[in-house]
Amino acid sequence: MKAVLALTLVLILSGLLLSLGLGGSGSGPEEERLLTLRYWQAPSLPSPYLSSGFKDTDAAAITLEPLANYDPEGRLVPRLAAEIPTVENGGVAPDGSSITWRLRPGLLWSDGSPLTARDVVFSWRYCTAAGSGCSVDAAFSGISAVSAPDDLTVEIAFAQPVTYPYEAFVGAATPVISGQQFANCLGEAARGCTGQNVAPLGSGPYRIVDFAPNDRAVYERNPHYRGERPYFDRVVVEGGGDALSAARAVLEEGTADYAWNLQIEPDALAGLEAAGRGTVVAAFASIVERIVVNQTNPDPALGDDRSEYLDGTNPHPFLTFRPIPRAMSMALDRSRIAEELYGFAATPACNLIAAPPRYASTANDGCLPQDIEGARGLLESSGVVDSDGDGIREYRGIPLRLTYQTTVNPVRQATQELVREWWRQIGIETELLAHDAAVFFGDDAVSDPQASFRRFFADVQMYATGPGIDPQGYLAGLSCEHIQTRDDNWAGENNARSCSEGYDELLARLARLPDGPERDALVRELNDLLVQSYNEIPLVVRGSVSAHAATLQGVRITGWDSELWNIAEWRR
Repeated sequence: MKAVLALTLVLILSGLLLSLGLGGSGSGPEEERLLTLRYWQAPSLPSPYLSSGFKDTDAAAITLEPLANYDPEGRLVPRLAAEIPTVENGGVAPDGSSITWRLRPGLLWSDGSPLTARDVVFSWRYCTAAGSGCSVDAAFSGISAVSAPDDLTVEIAFAQPVTYPYEAFVGAATPVISGQQFANCLGEAARGCTGQNVAPLGSGPYRIVDFAPNDRAVYERNPHYRGERPYFDRVVVEGGGDALSAARAVLEEGTADYAWNLQIEPDALAGLEAAGRGTVVAAFASIVERIVVNQTNPDPALGDDRSEYLDGTNPHPFLTFRPIPRAMSMALDRSRIAEELYGFAATPACNLIAAPPRYASTANDGCLPQDIEGARGLLESSGVVDSDGDGIREYRGIPLRLTYQTTVNPVRQATQELVREWWRQIGIETELLAHDAAVFFGDDAVSDPQASFRRFFADVQMYATGPGIDPQGYLAGLSCEHIQTRDDNWAGENNARSCSEGYDELLARLARLPDGPERDALVRELNDLLVQSYNEIPLVVRGSVSAHAATLQGVRITGWDSELWNIAEWRR
């Protein structure tokens, strides 16, 4: 009996020692579950409302949530909403005049305060307030009112019936934010709310505990998350470096779990994946790498008026003459860019609306074969000639010398080199500029305007963007109303600063058309107007290429939403 009591006492003491972390080998405290995401384009701000880059939308998506997300197949998945509203369940008015969302009951912010329908109403007011500089205001175009009849009901009324009512608060670009936290941040005050902007309360699986702009973000498990307890204790987003170093961190070194936006040569990527530490994943949607052609004058001598639209009184000295950008497009070999620089991750593009297939126009397929001689002939016949024999053509006495900017990235720099050579062959001289991506796509368009794509202090610039499942919101962002100007802190989506009354008239008609063949045809017509104006020159349809550690499970990359849309499901 004494022996049994002694053994029992030993077991109790041993258990106590183990619980205190004082036992022998392997008996220490449970190791922290850490998820490391390598975003070499470091997030500038965890707010898609005040910034323009996918990196910032992703940084926000770890903690902020919309009413619904898109999965890899482009299907709507409820998030804060209890279900997806439809005509059948009574959530969408049969005439398309309104949509009613029902929230899940018991939603909480990451500080434990209640999340209600009033927060959704506030989020709409926040983005649409005059002077806010909201970068995704086009998602709210056509909304006449957002109201909250009760804590769980959100009613969105449209100024006129719509075909696709799932723009606002669908997808990571338009999440719900806390009305209480941001109450004093409406309109021009929005950007001054530094504390709120870098640490927004969230309803997602993790909450921000530290955010260093253009450097690093740290999140911890959200104790008030409504769903299953998230697997990881801590999530760290590491910025800096380049796409190649990010890929190596996951696929070769094992120092990171996820690497985003791997725009590197396909052979190099395949070689790294062969090490067996991780997997390369890709998702295609409608993201098009394009060259945006500045329709305004970027001359530094203009001072504050540099690259400003000024109601159409400040045109570019030669890029608004359509034969010139058309020749620039004809000189490109898109197939070579896709095959040599992207491999499986891209296909040549002649459209800005590249998907879904029913919206893809065939009217611009003539862009696929490169036509250097045709480009030369077009310029010559249009009076754009090399009058002094120095190899550079002139338009009305102005030499065709361009500045061409993009982000620091090996694939983009290789693209720049190819394009510069092709343009040289048709008599255009090009200076190449490359900026740190965190600054180029960052939320601050004032402190370093030379490197901000929103300020556009260059003749042309290159980046990737595109519409979601329904292109109406994207097309609306390219209207005259959304030209980027200093009046709205350069937050509009019309980066080229182009304006066409004919385009805007067709756009208004699009909003009135019911879903069907006629609407599909009008989308293609709007695409053709954009492409054939040469304000934006499509290059390739890009897949979203990332990589994750072989031990990481639950990753379901989508091209229609944030790649982190289901981070709550990630685990080892």
